[in-house]
Formats: sequence, structure tokens, C-alpha cells
Amino acid sequence: MVVKSPTAPSHGAEVFDLATGARRAGGGSLRIGVDLGGTKTEVIALDADGRERLRRREPTPPNDYLATLDLVATLVADAERACGFAPGTARVGIGTPGSVSRATGLLRGSNSECLNGMPIKRDLESRLGRTVAIANDANCFALSEATDGAGCDADIVFGAILGTGVGGGVVIRGELVDGPNGIAGEWGHNALPWPTDGECPGPECFCGRRGCIETWLSGPGLVRDHAGVLPAAKPTAKDIVARAAAGDRACEATLARYELRLARSLAHLINILDPGVIVLGGGLSNVDRWYESVPRLWGRWVFSDRVDTRLLRNVHGDSSGVRGAAWIAA
Repeated sequence: MVVKSPTAPSHGAEVFDLATGARRAGGGSLRIGVDLGGTKTEVIALDADGRERLRRREPTPPNDYLATLDLVATLVADAERACGFAPGTARVGIGTPGSVSRATGLLRGSNSECLNGMPIKRDLESRLGRTVAIANDANCFALSEATDGAGCDADIVFGAILGTGVGGGVVIRGELVDGPNGIAGEWGHNALPWPTDGECPGPECFCGRRGCIETWLSGPGLVRDHAGVLPAAKPTAKDIVARAAAGDRACEATLARYELRLARSLAHLINILDPGVIVLGGGLSNVDRWYESVPRLWGRWVFSDRVDTRLLRNVHGDSSGVRGAAWIAA
């Protein structure tokens, strides 16, 4: 699948907000994006120029597939009504962890387990009475940042998620690249490149293999690596970052190991894809030091005499995924 992003948005949108009822001028067609998260579900409505008309978040029903479908249907209907559009007229895109299998049409690999093995695209289309676009949440993140975010001026953008898991998405000249297997950008389930002796064979991954990038660069991977040096310590990833900044030597050493692994992993990606911009998302994207230290390190593994790829922080924060879901609705 290839999804072409629309023209990047301008500013000064009409907004009709469900909470306040405020309305400002605007019009045209409506794109609705829904980000199905494990704990929250977010909806956004964008007009024909990509300007935001509405945004809303609701708790995701815990482990309840039918209730999740009901919530999405309600959010879409409410957004259409609030923005002054007739029911069934908006285009809808859904971002979700995992992906729809090309072989079965069922969702796979979602951390919202009640969605796995379910025909979510078919069921949502039946509920909403229209065709629905569905993409992995990392792909939605990448498309959002390539369209009107940190990578909007680059021909090739890689969106890298560093959070509970490690995911990614590829956008080339404004087009989201999914691939024939639906796994383009899944860098987290490749082996950590150029491993040291102490990194082999690596931790077990939920995918059934050992030493995947995700087992090293996810938030839990960072915590596990720190615990391997200090078994009695039980800090969170956020704690480790804060203590390193305060001068804790053990935490600083953990972050230094992480930086080297991130640099190697991104260098491997640069050698294959050669992106102009790599945009980081997820909780660990908020660590300031990566944006200076990692580009200083990755050159030793990149097969080039210079590296012009830029490593950038995302622009749209934790709402980048829902914006990307709206873009795929185009």
C-alpha cells in the first residue's frame, strides 16, 4: 500500500469544539483520524486544507472489542455532527498498534489484545457505513511528521518510535510506504547491529527471537539493561535519565550504552534507506541528549564519508499518530 499525503495544512482553521461549542470560519471536506491506544482513544477532524477542526480523547474500553468498535463509531459520528457534516460523509482513518494481515484480514501484533485476531477493518466499515483506511500507529506517526511536522522538508523520512516498543514508518516524497507484506519500517525486529560480545545472543523478544533492537532500545529494554548492572536498583526509564543528569555515574553509563546502540541501529537504517530526516517519537524521544550525541556517534558505522541525515524531535508530540490517521483518510 502507498498512501500519498495531502498538501500540508495552513493555519487559522474553523473549529467547532464539542466541549466549548466555539465555531470559527472554514469548510470543505472532512477527514477524521482515530488513534486506538491501549488506554486512550483520540479523534481529530481536519478540513480540506489540513486545518484542525476538533480533537477529543476518551478512555479506551479495557479488553472489550465490541465496546471499542462502539466508541469509534460514536467519536466519528460526534465529530461529523460537531463540524456540521452529514452523517457518513467524512473520510475516516484509523491508527492502531499492530497491522492487518494481508493473508487473513485480521489484526495482528496489537498490544490491545482484544483486537488481535479480529476483522477490525471489516467491522468498522460495517459500523460506519463507509470505507475505512487502517495503518499501524508508527506509520501514522511517520506520515504526520513528514506531512507537516519535523520532516516536512525532506524527500525521505523515517519515523522511529522509542517507547514501550520500537516501531517505525517510512515516507518517501510524501507517500507512506507499507510494502507487500505490510511491514515496511519494522526496524525494531531486526537484530541489534554490530553487537559486542556482551550483547550476544541478547534478551528474548516477544516475537520469539533474541537480541532484537526493541529489546535494547525500548523503555523496558533500557530499564532491563540498567538492572543487569545494578540488580537491586528498580528505577524507571524516566528515573534513569533524571539521575544521569544529576550526576549518577551508573545511570550515565546506562545512557551511554543506550546511545551507542541507538547510533548503531540508526546507522544500519541509514545505510539501507538513506533518509534526509529521522524523527523520533515515543517516551524516550524526549531525552534531549540523543539529538546531539547520536549523530556524533553514528558516522563510524555509516557507509559514507559524511552523514547529512538529520535526527529531529517530533513536532506534534503524542498527537502525531492521530494526525497521521487523519492523513491516511485522504
